Amino acid sequence: MKVLAIASFAKPLSDEEKKQVMPVEVPATLRHYLEGKIEQWWFRQDKPGVIFLMNVESLEDARATVGELPLTSGGWAKYELMQVGPLAPLGLLLQGK
Repeated sequence: MKVLAIASFAKPLSDEEKKQVMPVEVPATLRHYLEGKIEQWWFRQDKPGVIFLMNVESLEDARATVGELPLTSGGWAKYELMQVGPLAPLGLLLQGK
């Protein structure tokens, strides 16, 4: 199942907190990428945060995966999860459908 995980900050991160949490956040995110749970990621242009395209078994799996990340478990970040899939109406454009 494909899931978009859209992060936003729940509370501000002080400079000292950034120094402590980011060296742990980045490798944790990379581990999920290498496991195949995060396929792609982008930096948000509208406000601080990231967007992950995830490949997971369920929304609960996605929730648990992002919940393990230090920014989330520390209460600084929260994620909106959205299951996505192929654009089904495009099948109407195929002849014989």
